[in-house]
Amino acid sequence: MLKQITKQIMSKRFVCLVTTPTEKAESIAEKIIESKTAACVNILPKVTSVYWWQGKIEKDSESLLVIKTNEAAKDQLQETVKANHPYETPEIIFLEIHSGSSDYLNWIDDSIKK
Repeated sequence: MLKQITKQIMSKRFVCLVTTPTEKAESIAEKIIESKTAACVNILPKVTSVYWWQGKIEKDSESLLVIKTNEAAKDQLQETVKANHPYETPEIIFLEIHSGSSDYLNWIDDSIKK
C-alpha cells in the first residue's frame, strides 16, 4: 500500500488539450498512442474556436483532443503533437490532475513507455 501511495505522489499526471482540424484528429490521436506518450486520447468531434490570429478574429470548426499522460512523457508528447499537427502554433495545454481514481492514475503510468 505504501509503495502505491508513493508512486502516486511521485508521478504527476496531466490532461493535455489539443485542438485540431477535424479531418486530422484521428491520425494525430493514433500517432500519440503509437508513440506511447499517452494512455488515452478522447476526440470531441466538434468544437467552435474563436480566437485572435495575426491581428484578426478567426472562427473555426475543430475537434478537441483530450489526452491523458504523465510527467515523464510530457515533453515527448508535445514533440509528437508538433510533428503531426498542421498548425503553425498548435494549442497544447497541460492541466495537472490533482486527484482521481488510483486505479485509473496507475493505468496511465502503466500505459506509457518507460
